[in-house]
Amino acid sequence: MDWGGAVYHPRPPALWRDRIPAKLSDVRNFETPPDTDILPLPPLRASYVRGAAAGPLADADVLAVIGFGRSAGDHADPRFLNIGLEPVGDPLLEVWRGRAPVRVGQRDELRWSCDGDYLFFAVEIDEARHGGIQLAGEQAYRAIAGLLAEHRFAGGTHGHILRLWNYMDAINEGEGDSERYRQFCIGRARGITPAARNGYSAATAVGRRDGIRVLQVYGLAARVAGVAVETPRPLTAWAYPREYGPVAPTFARATRTPADQLLVSGTAAVVGHQSQHIGDTLAQLDETLRNLDSLLAAAGSQSGAPGMSTTLLKVYLRDAADAAAVEQVIRDRHPELAGQMVLISDICRENLRTEIDGIRG
Repeated sequence: MDWGGAVYHPRPPALWRDRIPAKLSDVRNFETPPDTDILPLPPLRASYVRGAAAGPLADADVLAVIGFGRSAGDHADPRFLNIGLEPVGDPLLEVWRGRAPVRVGQRDELRWSCDGDYLFFAVEIDEARHGGIQLAGEQAYRAIAGLLAEHRFAGGTHGHILRLWNYMDAINEGEGDSERYRQFCIGRARGITPAARNGYSAATAVGRRDGIRVLQVYGLAARVAGVAVETPRPLTAWAYPREYGPVAPTFARATRTPADQLLVSGTAAVVGHQSQHIGDTLAQLDETLRNLDSLLAAAGSQSGAPGMSTTLLKVYLRDAADAAAVEQVIRDRHPELAGQMVLISDICRENLRTEIDGIRG
């Protein structure tokens, strides 16, 4: 199977300090897991739309509706999730569509929906009830691993995680290894191992500012595994040195799906393992866009149409005052962009001012 030069990383142990080689030459080619369904996987249809969540939730082919900020409101449908990040400009909903009919379910803090090809899941964990952010992270990922172990797609196949998003309050609070993001990484690593049967997927982790100590994790799985993609510019995340915490982050730079879509992780101004252009938002944005270009090249030219006409981007910004300039740079660089959402948030490193993730294809 030709994946256009993308590479797959074997899963490292959940908790480690023996360093893992990070060179692309040290990874093996992707091989289809033995339980992969041979039927082609259709593309996930994702879009940013305006309006109330009740509109798309009335459609039988909708897998998920993700709202952002206070104006998104709430909805009892398990397919709806409101993330506590405030958008810049008109609020948008992120809508994922599969094929009808979509089945839904809920157990304790976890809810899910499935169309036979894709599985949306979301879990919200109250930190106070679970002993803090580290144990909340572990509990969230144990719940996700449990769902993946039990859920079966057509033909009895297991699901494979393609993409994860993690949102938590006050991500940079705490000094050194006590920082909340580093504590979350410890818990996530302990909980994710059973679900990471084919290696780590693309992921985002950013900070809310709503003061609500509830960890929100949502993600996408499919009946066919994807391919983890890395780029030579930033070091592989799970090979970061000890200075970034007792457990390195457990994510790939992107996942290329069997439907030839590219799910891009949170990408920032990191070269090697070091943050660049400290204090300069636009210089960090330029470095981030360079990293995105490098990632698209590493994924292969088949992932979507040329340019950005099939790409949705979420731009996370520390300072709302930078929003107009950042949006203008992206419009100038990619006027054909399919959709862009700007969200005010904290980034996983305190010296980073912006981060971008997206769906291409």
